[in-house]
Amino acid sequence: MTAPESSIDYDILIVGGGMVGASLACALSQAQGAKLRIAVVESTPFDSAQQPSFDARTVALSDSSRVIFQTLDLWAEMQALGVMPIERIHVSDRGHMGSTHMDCREQGVAALGYVVETRVIGEVLSACINKRDNIDLICPARVEDFKADSDSATVSINRDGKCENLQAKLVVAADGGESRLRELAGIKTIRMNYGQSALIANVACDRPHRHIAYERFTDSGPMALLPTCDHTGSDQEHLYALVWIESPERAEAIAALDEAAFLQQLQERFGRRAGRFVKAGVRHVYPLKFLQARESVRPRLAIIGNAAHSLHPVSGQGFNLGLRDTAVLAQVIVDARRKGEDPGKLENLQDYARWRRRDQWQTALSTDSLVRIFSNNFPPLALARNIGLLALDILPPLKKRLARHAMGYIGKQPRLSRGLPL
Repeated sequence: MTAPESSIDYDILIVGGGMVGASLACALSQAQGAKLRIAVVESTPFDSAQQPSFDARTVALSDSSRVIFQTLDLWAEMQALGVMPIERIHVSDRGHMGSTHMDCREQGVAALGYVVETRVIGEVLSACINKRDNIDLICPARVEDFKADSDSATVSINRDGKCENLQAKLVVAADGGESRLRELAGIKTIRMNYGQSALIANVACDRPHRHIAYERFTDSGPMALLPTCDHTGSDQEHLYALVWIESPERAEAIAALDEAAFLQQLQERFGRRAGRFVKAGVRHVYPLKFLQARESVRPRLAIIGNAAHSLHPVSGQGFNLGLRDTAVLAQVIVDARRKGEDPGKLENLQDYARWRRRDQWQTALSTDSLVRIFSNNFPPLALARNIGLLALDILPPLKKRLARHAMGYIGKQPRLSRGLPL
């Protein structure tokens, strides 16, 4: 490795060019009057098949996430590439009587959420970054060191076998659950292995999905069916994105079955509420872990997305929570810059940390509780949870509160999720 070259100065240096990091770069780049110079450091080229953020998986975007992307003028491009609205959600407990449903019309919105391939989000964000002349994409590059002082932070990177020092007023860690930058900063985490894996696949049914999403809880873990798009057009109204939670061993065994045996296992486990399963795509298995960073800010450093919190996918809140991080952090940075203040000063970053604390912990705890409550067959607990599901249908205020939480409207809302530009 050669000696470090001369420093390059930025206002904001984002480590991690996945969906959360790229969203922050796009948001900051269009802030009027802030004049921010931004860099994004990413280890994997965006057009690589190994890019984990932009693969064939899907995410369920909450309504507040849709508003954020719409405010950033990115939503129309995503819709053009393929977005499927969720108009109703049906929740049930396998083997028990409890069930409930939510309808977008009850909440006064066009959809409760939207199913989008991560590939689509990545394509739109990549195009946005490439169009902005105040964003430098440094890729592929690996972070080797991080240091902060009273005036700036220095990130040492390895690019093409050469070491470079990049200086910035603020460095943002958006580099995922195994964040290298978080590790270099010495920030501790709370971790927990769920002992479960998520089996992901696209499956087709013999009848239209009618924009209904299903969440079915079983004794081994939840199962979700999300209505999604088929870009060939043949199964446009019949295709679902499946998320099937099982033990790691069983998930691998089910994924290895031939298509007929896999569909039979899925039908037996899920039932016929969505119809008869007739086709299955490529299957992938991902281990599930819980992670929460003990600190979300340090002088010259902010941590967002999966680097700050990695959740169980039971309620589909992982990326939505990270996108809310970006909306708040972008507002704090831009407001500080417009007032002539240093966005990397701890006093400004603590505003971000205080604002996000409630949402991050409340979402993490509610997600973890769902996993534990609905993966337990202890009879009194099973009875209580089924009474709770039934109660939602006869207590509209409680259902509305739950729906608002699922749509991402929690606590004080940043400008972007209220449809207001930065």
